[in-house]
Amino acid sequence: MPSAAERTRTLVQSTCSAALVVPGLDVPCPEHLVPSSRSVGPDGDLFLEFPAGSPVVRAATRAQGDELTAVLELTDVAPVSVPHRIRGRAWVSGWLTSVPGLAQPGRMMLRLETAEAYVDDLWGAQDVEPDAFRDAAPDPLVVHETELLQHLHAAHGEQMGTLCALLGERTGCECAAHRPSAVPVALDRFGLRVRFVEGQGSCFDARFEFPEPVRDVVELRRAMHTLFEAASC
Repeated sequence: MPSAAERTRTLVQSTCSAALVVPGLDVPCPEHLVPSSRSVGPDGDLFLEFPAGSPVVRAATRAQGDELTAVLELTDVAPVSVPHRIRGRAWVSGWLTSVPGLAQPGRMMLRLETAEAYVDDLWGAQDVEPDAFRDAAPDPLVVHETELLQHLHAAHGEQMGTLCALLGERTGCECAAHRPSAVPVALDRFGLRVRFVEGQGSCFDARFEFPEPVRDVVELRRAMHTLFEAASC
């Protein structure tokens, strides 16, 4: 399974929603807390871009040294329609400073020196040490995950449904008409998580591991072909 540090790093470098919260800062519009871009530097620090006139930029510019604390809050929502769509949340906290010269005119780059992090997702809840966060790499499929899950859901619904045949006695899947609907809810290099929705809104997740971790979309296609082939036997 992906480590807590990798999962946090993946969320930071994904397209999931994020807001930078500065304790005590009064912001009239929540959108002012949303960075227009975010990245991770070689030391594990977060670089967050904002309009130069935003409240968080003004606060960081006025702060002396590393006295301004902040928390980047991330919320990960499944890109397909499924019950309980929030897949996870993560928090990265530390000290906020402005870094002039790294952004285009009218913009400002803020640096969040990582002090601690925490992730609570489909794998569970766990603290993340700054060194582990720095050394982790985002999942190689994170750039494509949204598109891939939507494609699986829209174009391969019938094949997705056959995966319940791999669940043994967990569901009665002998009759296709009575199968629970199968919605691909998460994807990483180790495998595919599917949410099976049964009658009256009840649901459960099942994880289908790949024979070996995939490194790119080409290897993913082969792994998915193997998975669907196994389900059809």
